Amino acid sequence: MPVVLARTWSCRLRRRLIEGGLPTEATVAQVLVSKYADHLPLYRQAQIYARQGINLDRSTLADWVGRAAWHLRPVQERLLEKLKASPKLFADETTAPVLDPGRGKTKTGQLWAYARDDRPWNGSDPPGVAYVYAPDRKAERPIAHLAGFAGILQVGGYGGYRVLADKSGATLAFCWAHVRRRFYELAAAGPAPIASEALRRIAELYRVEDDVRGQPADARLAVRQERSRPILAELEPWLREKLGLISQKTKLAEAIRYTLSRWEGLTHFIGDGRIEIDSNTVERSIRPIALNRKNALFAGSDGGAEHWAVVASLIETCIPRLD
Repeated sequence: MPVVLARTWSCRLRRRLIEGGLPTEATVAQVLVSKYADHLPLYRQAQIYARQGINLDRSTLADWVGRAAWHLRPVQERLLEKLKASPKLFADETTAPVLDPGRGKTKTGQLWAYARDDRPWNGSDPPGVAYVYAPDRKAERPIAHLAGFAGILQVGGYGGYRVLADKSGATLAFCWAHVRRRFYELAAAGPAPIASEALRRIAELYRVEDDVRGQPADARLAVRQERSRPILAELEPWLREKLGLISQKTKLAEAIRYTLSRWEGLTHFIGDGRIEIDSNTVERSIRPIALNRKNALFAGSDGGAEHWAVVASLIETCIPRLD
């Protein structure tokens, strides 16, 4: 991975990445990979270098990261444009704590992830993910990020994606893992026959998905039409019936309403073999962000969070995925 980044710079630069500095492109790439792929905060890297007799202040390493991200930004922007040209993407977002200068506190920004992975249906496009930092979670953020995209967008339950779909013409495919999680929490808390039955029926859908994973889109579609469609045809009226029998103020009623209000988007996958049953693909892309957040606690500024998004986009797209 450091070699990939170093070669990227060597194509764009004729002089040293750090003007007047000693580090080579490979050295800076190693710092980036250690920070964003191996989740080693800069202060720990400084300690590691110190044990080898190399005194590097954390602020020096931070300057290297910032300069590298500045040079890599056009690559990240191009990556996002290439992903937006795809007929299908996944989208998700997670918090990004950012130091708020002058207050001695952190504020909560957002890192948005836009991912492509067509391997489950033998698609030819390579997988990739682009992260974009924004200071808030307003619907206007994904609208701006995905300007020009009008394909299938696989998402969770965030309401801002509905606004995006209305404005862009994108088709929303919702996530059964989010639905399942709501019923699971109810069943795990104690006896919950309706939630448990909902989980059993959802598990039947996932068993079909286990059988078709890795098959071509047309083969997946045929199996889903035969096996998944009847399950869904029985599930919707069953949910409506149970909703009419319980208190509307309960968590169970909330879970059922959540499901029914997204029914169209939840059932798109049975009519298109390219669509996944859930958005777990992009949620896996969020995990490295969460690990960095846990180890580094926060970004030093909005600019630092933007650097985070730029470098993480390239690293998570380039490194081999084991899942």
